Formats: sequence, C-alpha cells, structure tokens
Amino acid sequence: MKAPGTDTGTDSGTDLGVVAGLLRDVPDFPTPGIRFWDLSALLADGAGLAATTRLLAASAGAGEHAVDVVVGIEARGFLLGAAVAHALGVGVVAVRKQGKLPVVAARRSYELEYGSATLELPADVLRPGERALLVDDVLATGGTAAAASELVEGAGAEVAAISMVLELPALGGRARLGDRPVHTLLAR
Repeated sequence: MKAPGTDTGTDSGTDLGVVAGLLRDVPDFPTPGIRFWDLSALLADGAGLAATTRLLAASAGAGEHAVDVVVGIEARGFLLGAAVAHALGVGVVAVRKQGKLPVVAARRSYELEYGSATLELPADVLRPGERALLVDDVLATGGTAAAASELVEGAGAEVAAISMVLELPALGGRARLGDRPVHTLLAR
C-alpha cells in the first residue's frame, strides 16, 4: 500500500524525494548523544522500498563492470541487499555480527561511534575474482563498511562499490574506505 505523499515514479529525483521523506531521525538512540536514522517506514512502504532498490542497484555497474554478487551488511543491509540482488539477478551474501553463523570464513572487529563490534563472513560463499556490491543503510564512521570490505577482499573478491542509503559526512566514514567507490543516496 502506498503511503500518503509518496510517488511511484521512476525518475531518480522523484525516487530520492520518496526515500528522503520516509527516513526518521531518532535522537539519543541507542545511547545518549547518538542520532539514529530509522529506515522502518522506508522499508514498510512499497514505493519507498522500490525507489531505494532502484537507486542502490544503479551503482552496480553494467557490462563487464557489473557486479556478480551483493553483500548485505547486518541487519538493514540484509533487507536492502536482498532487494538489490533480486533487481540485479545476482545472489546475496549476508555479513553477520559475531556468533550468528555456523561456519565462518573470517571475522573483523571494528569501532563504532558508540562501541565496538565484530563482523563475520560465511564460509564458501564468495569466489576469488567476484565483483561485490556492498549494501547497508547508513555510512557513519565507516567502521562497519571498512570491516565488511576487508572480509570481502580477504576472500579474494573485489569490492566493486559500496552503496548506502544515507551518509553522515560529519563523521568522516568515507575516509576510512580508501579508494573504494562509495555511493550514497542522501547526506544529513
């Protein structure tokens, strides 16, 4: 069902407006001083999810530069990554938080703006030489995306691009990603 005020157009400007209108800023979550960007309304809205999928998929390249697989980063990246993979006709790999996978190829720990975490790559899901599109919701300090990128590259695959719905430029996350191509739909 279409939410009030959304548009189902496929124009990228229209799509960006739909996406921007469905984001919610939640102050002091999960800890005081942190601004959490909630994508729940975006994911629940058919037009919003379709617009987001189209825009994220556009960064996947084409022809010989097309991606072979989408890597969704826990947890909202799973939802977005699966939708983008479906749109592109490729598979999706879920990079999980520590302790969620039965067979782990590798793990990377990293710092968040409010703590630390560890990501794990499932064993035997990426092949050397594959081109991967990493998908997640928010680029903040860049620690999560950098750790996921290192896992992908450690498996012998290439990070073709990193695509996020929202970037928080004041936190400097893009700098932690080196020369990997980064695409974000919106900045706040």
